[in-house]
Amino acid sequence: MKNEIMLITYGDSMGRNLKELKQVLDRHFARAVGGVHILPFFPSSADRGFAPIQYDQVDERLGSFDDVKAISEDYPVMFDFMVNHISRSSLYYRDFQKNKDESPYRDFFIRYKDFWEKGEPTPEQVDLIYKRKPRAPYIEVDFADGTSEKIWCTFSEEQVDLNVESPVTKAFIQDTLRHMCQRGASMIRLDAFAYAVKRPNTSCFFVEPQVWDLLYEIEEIVKPYGVEILPEIHEHYSIQQKIAEKGFWVYDFALPMLVLHALYTGRGDRLKHWLDICPRKQFTTLDTHDGIGVVDVKDLLSDEEIEETKELLFAKGANVKKIYNTAAYNNLDIYQINCTYYSALGNRDQDYLLARAIQFFAPGIPQVYYVGLLAGANDIALMESSRQGRDINRHYYSMEEIEETVKRPVVQKLRELMIFRNEFPAFSGSISTTLPDDHSLRIVRESGGYTAILQADLRTHEFTIETGTPETNHLG
Repeated sequence: MKNEIMLITYGDSMGRNLKELKQVLDRHFARAVGGVHILPFFPSSADRGFAPIQYDQVDERLGSFDDVKAISEDYPVMFDFMVNHISRSSLYYRDFQKNKDESPYRDFFIRYKDFWEKGEPTPEQVDLIYKRKPRAPYIEVDFADGTSEKIWCTFSEEQVDLNVESPVTKAFIQDTLRHMCQRGASMIRLDAFAYAVKRPNTSCFFVEPQVWDLLYEIEEIVKPYGVEILPEIHEHYSIQQKIAEKGFWVYDFALPMLVLHALYTGRGDRLKHWLDICPRKQFTTLDTHDGIGVVDVKDLLSDEEIEETKELLFAKGANVKKIYNTAAYNNLDIYQINCTYYSALGNRDQDYLLARAIQFFAPGIPQVYYVGLLAGANDIALMESSRQGRDINRHYYSMEEIEETVKRPVVQKLRELMIFRNEFPAFSGSISTTLPDDHSLRIVRESGGYTAILQADLRTHEFTIETGTPETNHLG
């Protein structure tokens, strides 16, 4: 991957389809964006693409693989593979439902009767599971012969978990990944990776050592194509460090809350500590298609500091309320807060640009979500119409709206900052971070005689960037 900023976007969020997305990139962000993570663009039955029905087609509303290829010729593209689950509208599930034990996909899913010793977990085993539901994670399959049984289902009822250790599923994984590599993927993100391996009497989350076997198997499949993988895991930062130690790319999901904490409180000590110890082979984020992660920052902030930052987000943010993160808006995920990053900073341009400057100076390759690219505020209307809390950060931009939005000073300044981050050579080398006083932050990036220095006041949110080159040998 190029050490340039990667855009995260849906195929129909910057324009109506992939063709229009390519036009927007070429017209407005050709130098600002060095790669594109196109969120799932396959036929899907739920969760905005994350319940894939099949991987050998592009959702016809978005275009075709020719459109994906056109983007990949100018911008390295990241694909999503939902390694943990597939849609129950898929042919695999429907065949299993119809033919039960006669189906070639009878071992494609995790059947409770085979997984648990007595066909059901004990209350103690249920308590151990790292789960998204207030009960054992399953759905009932009603077979064509009139019988039914439970199979594992971690997320929504449309997202049925795969038995990743069965031969038939291993063949599916191999075929799917090879197809993605042949269709233009430069990197493949492994969505919900930590949930994929299950064992009784465990949390069924990042189960070692078996989870490493899966990761290495996937790596071997894509390696001949020069494609890399990025496991997606929201949990304690130590898991990211553990994966990075084995040479894999990881996400920095801790940075968003740490930056908010620094800008809300005027303190840089917690942020500096993380910049000093975080993995270097990582993708940094401030915003994604999900909410602002909270669990990822545990022990980097104390429990009291986490609670303080959350409360300050609701107090200082623009048009963000606690109720948007409850069952009233179909969200029971206590580990994330639904809000755009621009609105988390009160829709204040200066605060937002400083947050991005910190991200761009941090170790790793920055990712910028499309709403963040356009400094988007919370979309209350969309969220109220869908009653889905995460839709507050999933605005649909028409081509006409984009043409107007890119004229805003904050978007123009962000674009300039992105171009600087992509093209100035200092960011391929070392980083050092200091706190000149109790409310200032200084980050220095150096490589080959090139120097870039970010000097920020965490109270006023004023900041400067100085540069030096081998020719001038001085900052200016």
